[in-house]
Amino acid sequence: MPSARDAIRDLALAQGFDAVGFAPADAIAHAGQGLREYLAAGHHGDMGWLAARADERAHPQALWSQAKSAIVVGLSYAPADDPLTALERRDRGTISVYAQNADYHDVIKKRLKAIARAAVERFGGDVKVFVDTAPVMEKPLANAAGIGWQGKHTNLVSRAHGSWLFLGVILTTLDLGDAAPEEDHCGSCSRCLVICPTNAFPAPYKLDARRCISYLTIEHKGPIPHDLRALMGNRIYGCDDCLAVCPWNKFAATAREVAFFPRVELKAPLLAHLAALDDAAFREVFKASPIKRIGRDRFVRNVLIAIGNSDDTNLSPAAQARLADASPLVRGAAVWALNRLMPTEVWSNLRTAHARNERDETVLEEWNALTAADVMVREGEPPTI
Repeated sequence: MPSARDAIRDLALAQGFDAVGFAPADAIAHAGQGLREYLAAGHHGDMGWLAARADERAHPQALWSQAKSAIVVGLSYAPADDPLTALERRDRGTISVYAQNADYHDVIKKRLKAIARAAVERFGGDVKVFVDTAPVMEKPLANAAGIGWQGKHTNLVSRAHGSWLFLGVILTTLDLGDAAPEEDHCGSCSRCLVICPTNAFPAPYKLDARRCISYLTIEHKGPIPHDLRALMGNRIYGCDDCLAVCPWNKFAATAREVAFFPRVELKAPLLAHLAALDDAAFREVFKASPIKRIGRDRFVRNVLIAIGNSDDTNLSPAAQARLADASPLVRGAAVWALNRLMPTEVWSNLRTAHARNERDETVLEEWNALTAADVMVREGEPPTI
């Protein structure tokens, strides 16, 4: 008769997971110090929820005192082609590979619950399931469970699946044995650090989220900082650069999960079409996608930044249409985009027509600001970091 550990592994593989590992619930006590340093440096930016339950994140048993073991699973979303090629199509937006189809939370949680129910039926005990929505540090747990290691880009890297794994965790009151942590295999490689467009890594294994395009396009609620806008290119939701250049990806087979196959309309969507989305249209287009969670206004803000970076004056009308948008966040981004695309005289005429009726201070700041970075980009010089 197979052990509980072997049987649970079989259950997870039968549910379609690509990697399975086990660790004691107290295996990541060391992760707490790194989290505290990260928070103290302010590298979490607007993500106050990281600090709110920091003790529980570092210690699963602080979240659930009865937990004895963690079952960690990984599901590959490895793309069939290089996602970085989409960066060259400046009239289109690039959406992070993980968000080009179904919401992974929904896909994984159902399967975790099925594994958990079957495990309880066969072996007793109690369980709790987590998919990136509770104070659980999945990546350190995945390292402790032998699934992979946290690379210099701070994401999990697997020798079998590269940097393309979604993670899920089941905490259980069962004792499923010791951990066999995976070693770090990054070696001297620094490709993920060098490629970052915004220099978001102050050091290997350290991320300043405030400079990360994934953070800026997803978590950050306000206007994008001026000095980072030109560096975002046409990335409108997330950023795959540091993941895509990882050498371990060469061992990763294309994802088998149909729910993660890219939808045509999300792989390289036209910026002009996206800029025109109202709230109802946004909800319809992204109803099954994780993108829906950031809301229409934040998403269109991102689209307008990409339009401003396109060097395509044909996109000016799409941005100009948003000068009268109900959202100040959208209006401000539209001002910046037009500032980049239009001749100075034309843009000044727009300013005369619109700024006098503007009542939002943040939008007025956009009308009144032409930053040094904007000037340099207009003159063909790259902005400095």
